[in-house]
Amino acid sequence: MSTSATPAHPRRWTALALIALAQFMVIMDTSIIGVALPKMQTDLGFSQEDLSWVFNAYVVAFGGLLLLGGRLADLFGAKRIFTAGWTVLAAGSLTAGLAGQVWVELTGRALQGVGAALIAPSALTLLMMLFGANPKELTKAFALYGAAAPAGGTAGVFLGGVITQYASWPWVFYVNIPVAAIVLALTPAVLPAAAARRGSIDLAGALTVTAGLATTVYAVVRAPETGWGSARTWLVLLGGLALIAAFVALQSKREVPLMRLGIWRTPNLAGANIAQLLMAAAWIPMWFFLNLYLQQVLGLGAFASGAALLPMTVAIMIMMIVLAPRLIARFGPKPLIVTGLLTLAAGMLWLSFARPEGSFTVDVLPASLLAAAGMSLAFIPSLGTALSSARPEEGGLASGIVNTSYQVGSALGLAAMTAAAAAHGANRLGHPTALTNGFSAAFLGAALLAAVGAVAALLTLRTPPAAGAEVAGDTPEHHAAA
Repeated sequence: MSTSATPAHPRRWTALALIALAQFMVIMDTSIIGVALPKMQTDLGFSQEDLSWVFNAYVVAFGGLLLLGGRLADLFGAKRIFTAGWTVLAAGSLTAGLAGQVWVELTGRALQGVGAALIAPSALTLLMMLFGANPKELTKAFALYGAAAPAGGTAGVFLGGVITQYASWPWVFYVNIPVAAIVLALTPAVLPAAAARRGSIDLAGALTVTAGLATTVYAVVRAPETGWGSARTWLVLLGGLALIAAFVALQSKREVPLMRLGIWRTPNLAGANIAQLLMAAAWIPMWFFLNLYLQQVLGLGAFASGAALLPMTVAIMIMMIVLAPRLIARFGPKPLIVTGLLTLAAGMLWLSFARPEGSFTVDVLPASLLAAAGMSLAFIPSLGTALSSARPEEGGLASGIVNTSYQVGSALGLAAMTAAAAAHGANRLGHPTALTNGFSAAFLGAALLAAVGAVAALLTLRTPPAAGAEVAGDTPEHHAAA
């Protein structure tokens, strides 16, 4: 983003609170339903095979529409799209909570995903509008924004358990509605407005990339059920990849494309997105299988399992807010991304040694804190690099791309590690040794993904001329070259 001198927005820190709340809620909505699924299955009549779509309907809509959400933010203004996203999220939450049939529930979850796909890129664009002119403040803003993600994930597990136990499962969706009402009431006065830009929406490109991403994510999340060797899995996956290839071909011919392909020639943008994708592909499976290990092997309840994840969440928040900005200022983004991903890999490797007769303090706590340190070091500089590499007028596009990288990485990593875990015994409920072997395989696979991410960052990222002078190499000279 540009670092031109502009007056600081007087309510920028209040605005940041709304933006961080958006990140918190978008991530919380992926985790809050976990504990409620068995009761939803009983009340709505889900089959065992279709129950996972309460989660997947959200992820597919979210991941598939992020690029379009980013483009809409660029054309119509991030504030308008942010507002529209919260409206759609509230409508989806109401639909999901009131659902009395399977198809209504899945429609509500998909609507929630659509709302999240509008909120996430516009929130990041607004963050850059508010803080992009001041690199020191921008780093702090990224730290607070980044810390909201693990907080949302853990809060989802916590709230899901409390709500399901003491209220009823529809309230895991209704909780979004008062939050959306507060955000919508505060947005007009707090968030900065941006004039709409001239341009058109590439509808053919939007439909093609959305269908391609959604189909690819669908194939991956279904693969553990249908089998990675199944012809159906590969036909759907190849169909999704063919649609993505068609999207790229369309973009190369459009005068006003949905995604300007030249953006990928911007220094560090591709490398930062690869880091985000592989980081998510490692981190989300770790969080998912660690929760299963705590419940299915160590025997903790849902609420106790959420409490066991609190030290990791608190560590991430402290390190992101206090430590990471100082290290970025001193060493620059590249060393932190590489070191962070390697540290994340080491934490995963340590978790792979968990024992069937293990304990939280020995088998989980130290390894999870090491993994948290790695995530804290790598997340902010890779996110900042991905965003600050783009032209100011393409902030929404850059936000959509990096959010897509993270969400697609999450889906791909979780599906692949689920398959690895099942192949090593994680589907044998009631057998602690088999379960632990399966979870260990998933942790090892996640460690490998994080290590690959570190190598990719080392090879693809350039060190800016004055490391640490900017958040992620965002200099006037950089934009002139781009």
